[in-house]
Amino acid sequence: MKKTKLVKVGTAAAAFAALQCAFPVLAFASEKEGIAVLIPDMNEFIPMLVAFLIILAVLAKLGWPVIDNIITKRETTITEALKKSEEAQVESERVLAEYRKQLADAKAQSAQIIADARATGESVKADITAKAQAEAADMIEKARGAIEAEKKAAIAELQSSVAETSIAVASKVIGADLSDDEHRQLIERYVNEAGSFNAN
Repeated sequence: MKKTKLVKVGTAAAAFAALQCAFPVLAFASEKEGIAVLIPDMNEFIPMLVAFLIILAVLAKLGWPVIDNIITKRETTITEALKKSEEAQVESERVLAEYRKQLADAKAQSAQIIADARATGESVKADITAKAQAEAADMIEKARGAIEAEKKAAIAELQSSVAETSIAVASKVIGADLSDDEHRQLIERYVNEAGSFNAN
């Protein structure tokens, strides 16, 4: 379709060129001077006017619709491209806003996670410290109890040993065996004295 129109336009242009070639003598037929140079010669003007009108009619019939169609298509293409560009810009702005929101949410979540981790760490630290202190206090109390028991056992053993030694020494000093009651009284007196001595 387009090739046919272009062929017709080319034919019209060739016809105009042929008319120009057919009447070259008319252009140089007479030499004019003065204002007559500006006034066209009717022998030249009429064929040129006819050729111009033919070319104008051919262009109006065949050329202008093709040019108008090309311009319309180009305008439609540009309009669609601008519309797509605007849509793409709106979409990119939406995606950017969504990305910024997600980034802000991620920052808030990470800050919350860090705060929770710190709080958990402080809580665990406090629990461990409290347990360690309780265990240390318990161990100290048990150690004190054990020391106290060992001390009492050592004092009792020492008192018993001293009592036996004292009885043996007393028996040798006195030179006679003492009765059980006398032994008991002597031991109790010595133990009381040894106890008061240890207390001092």
